[in-house]
Formats: sequence, C-alpha cells, structure tokens
Amino acid sequence: MAENIHPIFDELISREKREAHLQQKSKALWFTGLSGSGKSTIAKNLEYYLFEKGFFAQVLDGDNIRSGINNNLGFSDADRQENIRRIAEVTRLYLHSGIITLNSFISPTQAIRKMARDIIGPEDFIEIYVNAPLEVCEQRDVKGLYKKARSGAIKGFTGIDAPYEAPVNPDLEIKTDKLNIEEAVKKVFDLVQPYITQ
Repeated sequence: MAENIHPIFDELISREKREAHLQQKSKALWFTGLSGSGKSTIAKNLEYYLFEKGFFAQVLDGDNIRSGINNNLGFSDADRQENIRRIAEVTRLYLHSGIITLNSFISPTQAIRKMARDIIGPEDFIEIYVNAPLEVCEQRDVKGLYKKARSGAIKGFTGIDAPYEAPVNPDLEIKTDKLNIEEAVKKVFDLVQPYITQ
C-alpha cells in the first residue's frame, strides 16, 4: 500500500449501524452462468421483489459496469480478472453500506469466482449458478452475441471458444430451461431470506 494512503474505515458509521437503519443484513448474491442463461433477468426481477418486501438491494450487471467504471477493459483473461476484481471491491463497499448486492457476471472460471469470494468475504458471498444448456442460450441469443461468435466476429466468447467452468458446489442452482422467472426469483428469495432478515 502506498505511504500516502490512509484508510478511514474505522472512523465511518459501522456496517452494523447501517444494517440496523435499513432493517436488513447485507449480503452479496453472485449470479454466474453463460451469456443468455438468465442471470440479469433473475437479478433485476429479484431486485423488484426484494423492494416490494421492504429490502434495499442494488443490481450490478456486466453490461452496465462495462459501460461505466470498467469501460477501459476488454475481454482478455487479464481484463476479465480486473473486471471482477473491481466489481468485488465495489460490492464490498455496498456491503459496508448495508445494501444487498445482486451481482450478474459470467465470471467464467473457478479461480475468478474464488477471487471475488475472497475479496467480498466467504461469509457474505452467496453463489448462484444460473444454468441453461448452451443450445438454449444460443436460441435465446438476446444480444446476438452467439451469432457473432459463431461467425468469428467475436473471439474468446465464453461457451464457444472460451471455457466456462461450472460451479462445483454453488449455494443454489437455477435451471432456467425448466423454471419460469417467477419460480426462479422465488427460489432465490427463499434461499436468501434468512440471511438478509434482521
């Protein structure tokens, strides 16, 4: 750490006081899965669901983050790692603020998700594997990315010419080819409710 850096975290309002003020416990939900698996759809619908139940949550989504704080990063292995590192640090700040974060990122390798978990803290990290078969994700292809990857217009696309390592022991697996959005959101909420309730 540079000599002229002096963190003041211990002088700020504590996480416990912020959580008490918001009447919730802050946790980080980490949605991982292929592009088109339904991560962002579940996260944004869950955000509304939580809000209606009196919880305060914030979605952090890959596309939104890459259009702002991480707009200087590409898709090389090093840039993907830096993308997730920054997200994990931002998430940690949200957790200190008492806010539930809903992170929607492909985060394709075990190592990259472990880095996020280590930064955020294992006790606050809830891993949710949004699982849909590759052919289903390709059929959805909401952003037209698979078509571009298949034609060679995009290189290093996860699931096509770059690997995706599925979580070995996620806290929850959601099979979006078998569940509708309401069922998926309810399943996630049922899992996390005990962790976020004061």
